[in-house]
Amino acid sequence: MPGQASQIYQRYERIFVDVEAPFAFVDLDAMWANAAAMLKRARGKPIRVASKSIRCRALLEAILRRDAGFAGLMTFTLPETLWLAEQGFDDLLLAYPTVDAAALEELALRSAADPDRAPIVPVDCVEHLDAIQSVLGADAPPVRVCIDVDASWWVGKRVKVGAKRSPLRTPEQVVALAREIERRPQIELDALMAYEGQIAGVPDRPPGRRWRGGLIRFMQQRSARELAARRAAIVEALSEFVELEVVNGGGTGSIELTAAEAAVTEVAAGSGFFAPALFDHYSRFRLTPAAGFALPIVRKPSPELATALGGGYLASGPADAARLPLPWLPAGLELDVEEGAGEVQTPLHGAAAAGLAVGDRVYLRHAKAGELCERFDRLHLVEGDRIVDVVPTYRGEGKTFL
Repeated sequence: MPGQASQIYQRYERIFVDVEAPFAFVDLDAMWANAAAMLKRARGKPIRVASKSIRCRALLEAILRRDAGFAGLMTFTLPETLWLAEQGFDDLLLAYPTVDAAALEELALRSAADPDRAPIVPVDCVEHLDAIQSVLGADAPPVRVCIDVDASWWVGKRVKVGAKRSPLRTPEQVVALAREIERRPQIELDALMAYEGQIAGVPDRPPGRRWRGGLIRFMQQRSARELAARRAAIVEALSEFVELEVVNGGGTGSIELTAAEAAVTEVAAGSGFFAPALFDHYSRFRLTPAAGFALPIVRKPSPELATALGGGYLASGPADAARLPLPWLPAGLELDVEEGAGEVQTPLHGAAAAGLAVGDRVYLRHAKAGELCERFDRLHLVEGDRIVDVVPTYRGEGKTFL
């Protein structure tokens, strides 16, 4: 709403009056409101926090302290996982397989020192098991692993909807790998995971595309139903010879659907804390924008245009307009179709551009969550009408893991 946007803009202008742009910030009032909303959607199932979306150690610590409903971290590289373990984090589940021999060697040492608190790493093929086993000494205790299952939805036998991740889909395929793990005493199966990206990461209300939204909702309903039955069958099949500590699924966009499955012990979420622009267009929930970045206006090419310094902070994924940062405040700004968001400058037009002068600030939101922190070395944390802390991102601590 225009009036509300104006109030938010004026509030941030008062808070950041003495902060030199460019800078990034997190509005803790909004972040904690989003956190509470996610816990409500989880209906008592623990939420494992996706570190990839936060990339700030101080915020990860604050989230885990905030409520017992947030339990453990889902990490995105093994070096990051090991670094977080060194900083005192435990209950760490790596989300993506690794063939990093040096990191696996360090994991083996950590597993030997404290087997029950060592991170869990994902596998979906024999090659992953071989990579782990190759770094283990003859007397090394087991390394804990998680089988990653394909959660995509197939239309017939040729069209796959969802992330191209694990080759394991059926209970028989998962059991076969689990039996192979069972034959290797230095590897211990403790967890199962499946990420339904076609539900959790695809907005079902794309602006201006009503029919596409209807198709997405149809796909997501069918996919959720199929996956719930298949995941339950996999867990049931594994239960005959292994006791799983963790069955993880979901993401910010599918919390309530995944949490409703009896076979799932926890859901994962990360983007929902910051509520980046891609999460504005879901029908099942609403989030409050909680993270953004400010850029200075450094040029006025014409009275109707305002050009900001920098701004080309693009999100990963298919190269389309949805991956561009979103001009946020003041309301009524738009990216230039020809230039978009650029490495050195971002021209802005629209109703609000004429009122901007050289030296003013504009606020933008990243399309996704975690990649923002790869651009800034610190985050200004705000509550109410003041900055309550300035904390380093991973980058600010000299850590760039991918």
